[in-house]
Amino acid sequence: DQAILYKSFKEFYPFYLSEHRNGTSRFLHFLGSLNGLGLVGTAMATGDQALLLFAPIVVASFAWTGHFFFEKNKPATFKNPFYSLMGDCVMMKDIIVGRIPLFGDLKTIPS
Repeated sequence: DQAILYKSFKEFYPFYLSEHRNGTSRFLHFLGSLNGLGLVGTAMATGDQALLLFAPIVVASFAWTGHFFFEKNKPATFKNPFYSLMGDCVMMKDIIVGRIPLFGDLKTIPS
């Protein structure tokens, strides 16, 4: 299975959203990202750098649960790690500003 080479994040993001149509999966991604940010913030506030080691594990465990059990696909992280991380951040922003729903299936992909 070859990785698709995207020329830009703008080109990649619609694909990323198509891999996150399931509302439960998006909710798990959102929770994982919030927890990961919380761990990073706590590490910065307390100086406990060991917490930084757990942040990616926490984020991935939520996201991968969404992919394997609800989306029934493989995370984009395996093929496009940098754009996938950017996608997590932009999707979280898009959920917060109401561009895409946190719950419910994503029927259309915003352009």
